[in-house]
Amino acid sequence: MSQRNIPVLIVGGALTGLSAAVFLAWHGVPCVLVERHPDLLIHPRLRGVNPRTMELLRQVGLESAVKKAGFTSRDWSPVIARTLADEEYVRPDEPDTGFDPDASPCSYEAIDQDRLEILLRARAEELGADIRFSTELSDLSQDADGVTAVITDLRDGTAETIRAGHLVAADGAAGGIRERLGVPVDGPGVLAHVVTVMADADLTPALRGRPVSIAYLNHPRPGTVLMAHDEAGKRWIFGVGYSPDDESPADYPPERCAALLREAAGTPDAEVTIRPQIPGTETKVLGFTLGARLARDYRVGRILIAGDAAHIVPPTGGLGGNTCVQDAHNLAWKLAAVLGGQAGPALLDTYDAERRPVGALTLTQAQAHAGGRMGLGDGRPAELVETDAIVFGYGYRSAAVAGGGAGRPLLPRELGGRPGHRAPHVPVRVAGRPMSTLDLYGRRWVLLSGPAGDWPRAAEEAGRELDLPIDVHRFGEDLDGDDLEARHGIGPEGALLVRPDGFVAWRCEDAGPRADVAGVLRRLLCR
Repeated sequence: MSQRNIPVLIVGGALTGLSAAVFLAWHGVPCVLVERHPDLLIHPRLRGVNPRTMELLRQVGLESAVKKAGFTSRDWSPVIARTLADEEYVRPDEPDTGFDPDASPCSYEAIDQDRLEILLRARAEELGADIRFSTELSDLSQDADGVTAVITDLRDGTAETIRAGHLVAADGAAGGIRERLGVPVDGPGVLAHVVTVMADADLTPALRGRPVSIAYLNHPRPGTVLMAHDEAGKRWIFGVGYSPDDESPADYPPERCAALLREAAGTPDAEVTIRPQIPGTETKVLGFTLGARLARDYRVGRILIAGDAAHIVPPTGGLGGNTCVQDAHNLAWKLAAVLGGQAGPALLDTYDAERRPVGALTLTQAQAHAGGRMGLGDGRPAELVETDAIVFGYGYRSAAVAGGGAGRPLLPRELGGRPGHRAPHVPVRVAGRPMSTLDLYGRRWVLLSGPAGDWPRAAEEAGRELDLPIDVHRFGEDLDGDDLEARHGIGPEGALLVRPDGFVAWRCEDAGPRADVAGVLRRLLCR
């Protein structure tokens, strides 16, 4: 059996795994991704990309492609009704889901997960990631120095041993790596069992010109969902719950699902064609478990758990998939820093310290949405937080942040360059070219300083001492914009360090003795 040595092995080829492959390859980290399915799933799942996730995709050159592939005119506000043909719809009783246009250079983009995964796969391969479908993880072990995995090509049965520095477990809710590691989960667990189909069905008579993206319906049974998969009202994802005590997905052949879809739409004469959901197969009916649970550990030795493998949240509110992409982004720059010798191995502990609280926040908010829209769980277990605060305002508290970061999610206007939070978006001009301050972040650490003080020299000395590239920008000199110091919470002689993921790691607000920038970075990088 052949053996290959690589820095990172990714198990799972859906949203989380493909995002990890893109971000790692963009950082120059060679990686192999294995996925047991023969191809990408044709099912929307994620219904849109929020502005924070778009900022990350913009960073790796995918913003324009997502805009082009997404929908253009769909009303993404969910509706509640008995059937799709009801005379009136009810909107969920939720806080405003609009986004402050001044909070980000990016906007919310209406794109389904199946379309987004196609773009991620292509970009990962373009950047050099080795993507292998129809390939299964057959065996796995780890030691202090790395991970040994046996992968099997399901098309011909050939096996290969891979020795990886680290493994990203992005194998989803039912993948098995988390359970193999013995990592327990917290949360209420299973909330519902559903079967879903993709159908061609002209439901425009039921819509009567009303643009509907997601409809939560009480017929033929509570919790039924119809999700538009085009802008014409002629392709739909239909989901209906079942009782696992006396039923299984096998009890829902395509013909029965088509009849139930007609009931949900209120169009008994509609022609319904059920389509396969996995390319290259005749799989037309899929079973899903809706649940709410959170892994107690995101890291076990050399194995990092991400996405649905780490946290399962109800699909209501559009939070889960975006959190998966952001998990991968947080993890990628840290793996790149450790593998490149810029950071100590303990930096990877901050992945759990930072992302697990975000997973908990996402879980409680998605549960609250599920209680209000679908009646799942015990009512509404938590107060809903404004969407802008959930998207932009969660904070990190870890060894990779010098102070701050915990507490309630903040609205964009409250961020103000606080350590542990995403750096603010401020329109600036660099050499006469308009851009966002967020465009300054990505592969390197960045030091932003007021117009006074000797911060550029301090950063240069720190970079030389640590062999760490640091980009330096001085307000009013190479960065020209309005209220730059105030928006970042510093005075003319202040400065702040921003991590490659765009989060503020450290801040000196005003005048004082010159900080030991090298010492600060050494602590933040766990060196």
